[in-house]
Order: sequence, then structure tokens, then C-alpha cells
Amino acid sequence: MQEKRRSKRLPITLELEISQLFKQDNVKVANVDAPIEVINISRQGVGFKSKSVLPLDYYFNAKMSIGDTENVLYCVVKIIRIDADGENNIYGCEFVGMAPVFNYIFDEYEKTITE
Repeated sequence: MQEKRRSKRLPITLELEISQLFKQDNVKVANVDAPIEVINISRQGVGFKSKSVLPLDYYFNAKMSIGDTENVLYCVVKIIRIDADGENNIYGCEFVGMAPVFNYIFDEYEKTITE
């Protein structure tokens, strides 16, 4: 099968917690407290798994330390896909409004995992 993604997925292990979800029309879901395990990341988005059921087309704020602790990425993430995998749900998300200037973070991280 031919890869159709715009950016290469990179394996990563991060633990995050979503505390609040929101939509563009000021709809908020507070006190979510959903622990998630990030399984891969790319320039366009992030994949994670969680036992929690999260709604599609909602956003959350994320702070991710990619590679070493100097590369901290603050971004807004939109949930665009969900698949069931046994006891976990696998989510696909895209970064929203992230400037291309942050591409160096992914370049540096890719170098560390391919060396």
C-alpha cells in the first residue's frame, strides 16, 4: 500500500492528560481528565490512545516536549478520527494553526531517532 500522508509519522512515547475540550462555537467540556498515551507524531498531527471516549471535531490545548526538554511545542489539537482497539480508543488529531517555523522541532527529533 502506498503511503498517502503529507508527513512521515515518527514513533514517540509521551503521556498527556486532557483536562478540557472545546469547539469553535464556545462549547466547552470541562473536567475531562482523560489520560492519553501519544503513540506517533508528524508535522501535521499526533496519534494517541486512551480508554476515554472523546468527541470528534473538538479541540484541546497541548504542551508536548519532543525529543529533549528544550523542544517544547504549545499547540491546539483537533480530534479528527477515532478507531476502537480492544479496551483503548485510537485517535488521530491534527495540529491547528501551528506555524511552519516549528518544523525544526520535527527535523531535530527525526535525526535523534534515525541515528
